[in-house]
Amino acid sequence: MQGHPAPQIKSQASGNPLERMSHILHDDMKKVNDLILNRMESDVPMIPRLAGYLIASGGKRIRPLMTLASTRLYDGQTPRPFALAAAVEFIHTATLLHDDVVDESAERRGHPSANVVYGNQASVLVGDFLFSRAFQLMVEDGSLDVLRILSDASAVIAEGEVLQLSLANDISLTLAQYEKIIACKTAALFAAATEIGPIIAGQDKASAAMLREYGYNLGMAFQIADDVLDYTADQDRLGKTVGDDFREGKLTAPVIYALQIADEGERAFWQRTMEDRIQREEDLPRALEILKKHKSFSKGMDLARSYAKKAQETLKGAPEGEMRDILSDIALFSVERGY
Repeated sequence: MQGHPAPQIKSQASGNPLERMSHILHDDMKKVNDLILNRMESDVPMIPRLAGYLIASGGKRIRPLMTLASTRLYDGQTPRPFALAAAVEFIHTATLLHDDVVDESAERRGHPSANVVYGNQASVLVGDFLFSRAFQLMVEDGSLDVLRILSDASAVIAEGEVLQLSLANDISLTLAQYEKIIACKTAALFAAATEIGPIIAGQDKASAAMLREYGYNLGMAFQIADDVLDYTADQDRLGKTVGDDFREGKLTAPVIYALQIADEGERAFWQRTMEDRIQREEDLPRALEILKKHKSFSKGMDLARSYAKKAQETLKGAPEGEMRDILSDIALFSVERGY
């Protein structure tokens, strides 16, 4: 089954590749958003209220866009990606609700987090509801391959959360352990979101594996860049408080790189602030000073770029056209963005 060829109409949209993709997939994404709103409904009023609070708070919808784009690479007409893109967004939103409770986060995308507004218990339970909705959508699609891919990703995400919790605030965390955590927590869902596109477009296993590898590397690049931006971004554009990872004692690429060559005084600083969680007002500026001294931000971005380049390389076997070009551009944009 070859599917219906995707139309090769050049987009009139300007701007960054994510905006261009959103423009091209606008009609598809509207169907996905309508489905998300419909499936959030419940006879229990708190469920759509709490879920809607987070879903409407300004996320980029990059994961469901990846499902749409990876399908449209091969098939420009099938309606199958709509429900599955909604399922991907529900999985993502559920993990955000659970993450904020575990991390005791106060903000999400520049707004008070759902657990602050509605409480931890409601956030966890509504997260469970969204996971359940995601699985209902997968079952309705009817593909065991799709169900396997997305359910495996959900399990891996949960494993990543537990792994991160078990290694929390530990300044002996290695770069390999950090990469394992983000591979589970972030890259797994990106990989699944892109892998299912060729499958529902009737393509072979090689095409699905290619898009899975693309999504995995994109997710790694996206998250590593995000962790650097937590220290370096413009706060208004980032949509959250700069330095949140430091305040939470979260070990990410910049701090891990700085710890690799830290002197005795710097190691004591990281021990106190990140592991012992004793922080003072002047500690974030001091942390930034150390990170800049050891070129931790450029090292982190170099690592992110290496994954972005791998993502671009995997696309060489994909069908030529504007969608492939934009997917390639998004890999680099995931690193070069300022938010």
